Amino acid sequence: MEAWEELGGAAKLLNLNGIEPRAYQINIAKSILNGHNSLVVLPTGLGKTLIAVIAIAETLSKGKKAILLAPTKPLSEQHYQSLCRLLNIEKDKILLLTGGVGIKMRSAMEADSKVIIATPQTLSNDLRMGRMKIDDFGLVVFDECHRAVGRYAYTYIADECNLHSVQLIGLTASPGSNKKRINALISGLGIDNIEMRTSTDYDVAQYVMDKSTNAIYVQKDELMTEMLSSLKALIDEHLSKLHKHGLSQFSSYDNVPKGRILQIGDSISKLQSSNYKYMAMYNYVYLLNLSHAYDLLSTEGFYSFYSYMDSLKQREMKSRALLSILGNETVIKLIEKAKEALDNGIEHPKIFKIIELIINELKGKTVIIFAQYRSTIKKIVELLNQYGISAKAFVGKKDGVTQEGQKAVIESFRRGEFSTLVATSIGEEGLDIPAVDAVIFYEPIPNEIRNIQRRGRAGRIKYGEVYILVTRGTKDEIYFMISRTREKRMYELLTEAVESARFRMNNRQSRLRP
Repeated sequence: MEAWEELGGAAKLLNLNGIEPRAYQINIAKSILNGHNSLVVLPTGLGKTLIAVIAIAETLSKGKKAILLAPTKPLSEQHYQSLCRLLNIEKDKILLLTGGVGIKMRSAMEADSKVIIATPQTLSNDLRMGRMKIDDFGLVVFDECHRAVGRYAYTYIADECNLHSVQLIGLTASPGSNKKRINALISGLGIDNIEMRTSTDYDVAQYVMDKSTNAIYVQKDELMTEMLSSLKALIDEHLSKLHKHGLSQFSSYDNVPKGRILQIGDSISKLQSSNYKYMAMYNYVYLLNLSHAYDLLSTEGFYSFYSYMDSLKQREMKSRALLSILGNETVIKLIEKAKEALDNGIEHPKIFKIIELIINELKGKTVIIFAQYRSTIKKIVELLNQYGISAKAFVGKKDGVTQEGQKAVIESFRRGEFSTLVATSIGEEGLDIPAVDAVIFYEPIPNEIRNIQRRGRAGRIKYGEVYILVTRGTKDEIYFMISRTREKRMYELLTEAVESARFRMNNRQSRLRP
């Protein structure tokens, strides 16, 4: 406890018995207790929440109230439990604020509380409706603050904090690799002080569990290669027509970025001639749907491709172009081949590589597999269980699963009732998912924030392993390269931002000296 005493008044309101102080936590905490708006960038699993609790305790010691914001209800509940455990104040003075609490009751509870944990949407609504005043508080903590861009509720609350001189602290493991985005985040939050640590910094390295990252390359089989060739020929037929009319800079579909395909649609929407526009849109519908089908087949598997084509059939409203796709002889044959492959137990080699990996190298270990599409997740879970690997899917509310259902799956996983969790992006951030021995990326993703969040699920308290599956000759290879480049760029930009923030603060302090 002696080390915590360095924190002054905050230490008296902290219940940290049995928690060993870490130098970087104390140093970061001391730097943000001076009242400056601060951004804390710290690898996942290294105690950002404890730093927030220290800042909240300091605010309380000065007779002011504090707010901690989290982007999801489950994460808010997790923070509520942490604050009840770590703050040495009456538990009824800590309020978990959700939209489910009635307005009249909520106002009374807010007024009587010292610390409020809430989702940004709930707090934003109360501020806009005048049910709460931000200047009643001395501190607002924004967890997962990389979301504080654009029209997200965090930005409105940050504006209110800065308008009323309320200290703001942002916490994140990954603010992004785009300079414009990072500058927007710093500007939007009104950040004066940036505290960043990486896993290799001298005061952090000893607490970071070793984690190996392995790229596993797989080859498309003969059937898949043949089907993709037929799909590409059909895509090229319609892409070349758009190219001929100056609507696409590409005449052949060779891993054309999805963003470029969407730009073609934007160009078509601006056309004036109705006949010309109809022709262009007809070819664009072919391009958009079949390029997505191509990506699903090449990087996800036969089941994902088959499920997608079936979803097109099930649409109630079908355009002439979509009816043409579904009636196309080549497309019909491809769907039949996919169905035949599935009936014969043939799937993407990625899935069988996962099965081999878990049986041979990860036997008896806990694993999270991240996949982008729920159809892929369904097939992975089905095949894992067939091979004697206990697995369950973990998907979001849009897939019909309630938060109570999600919690039940996580608790079952925590109790060891199954060993492998197969999750969508919902498992990347926020929810209190137990640390695991290994994380498997079914496909690379070109987003550095999500990459860091996914990898952070492994190696929190012991050695962890990360595996990224990459299909040769597909967009997987491109995304894998992009993700590494963007993450490297993120740390470079953050280092620049840290130096700029220190320069501004030193200049401000020098002007204030007599």
